[in-house]
Amino acid sequence: MEPIVLVERKGKVGVLTMNAPDKLNCLGDDMLSGIYDGLRELEADDGIRAIILRGAGRAFCAGYDLSPREKPFTTIGDWLEHAKHGNRTFFAIWDCKKPVIALVQGYAMGGGCDLAMVCDFTLAADTAVLGEPEIQFSSASSFILMPWAVGMKQARNVLLTGDRVSAARAEEIGMVTSVVAEANLEKEGMDLAKKLVKVPVPAMQLNKENINRAYETAGIREALLAGEQIFGAVHMTHTPENDAFFAVAAEKGLKEAFKWRDAQFASE
Repeated sequence: MEPIVLVERKGKVGVLTMNAPDKLNCLGDDMLSGIYDGLRELEADDGIRAIILRGAGRAFCAGYDLSPREKPFTTIGDWLEHAKHGNRTFFAIWDCKKPVIALVQGYAMGGGCDLAMVCDFTLAADTAVLGEPEIQFSSASSFILMPWAVGMKQARNVLLTGDRVSAARAEEIGMVTSVVAEANLEKEGMDLAKKLVKVPVPAMQLNKENINRAYETAGIREALLAGEQIFGAVHMTHTPENDAFFAVAAEKGLKEAFKWRDAQFASE
């Protein structure tokens, strides 16, 4: 079997490919660990000066894997550890000494949207769809980057409605860097990476650190860590909607559960 995350080197550009297209590259524990390990491997390679993160198949990443677990989470501690495991990967991208470029096609939803946004550059195909639908089934983002990326009013609009966001709208409000034709996504990403590798390594590293520090001085890291606590608290609440969603998922699978969820909001 192929690894769940492929690690390639194309000249001075490292490429990480989430390789679970049949599950739309959803973020299970193994996927998160694979991204983290691959990123650290490329970061430690002095021959690599820029990193591309992409998803195999028709989607970048559909979000966290919501499939029923063999051992269900039953305590706030369980949910906090789950959030920390995911956020370890997101923080590794934030802290990476090398620029990271996300190439987004198809869906980037929930945790997949956070994953795309935490990269230094996010190129989206013109057909891509992004969003944070977690609130629609009594969940929340564990990596609350959205308010920092798009501002208060748009963050509320995305996070409190759970509505999907087109690539064009995502660019307009600051969720992505730019939108390109889907057929050109890979080329545009590689062209950007090749531009970035020309920058002297110390200048790239220190300028990225300088940008990060500006946000960290304003409190972004503390806010992101606080988001883990909220995520855990939300998942310890039980609502009819939450219970119904996961009951449908257990009986008929996640695809039917998402159909059920979408139907609840269709009339609106």
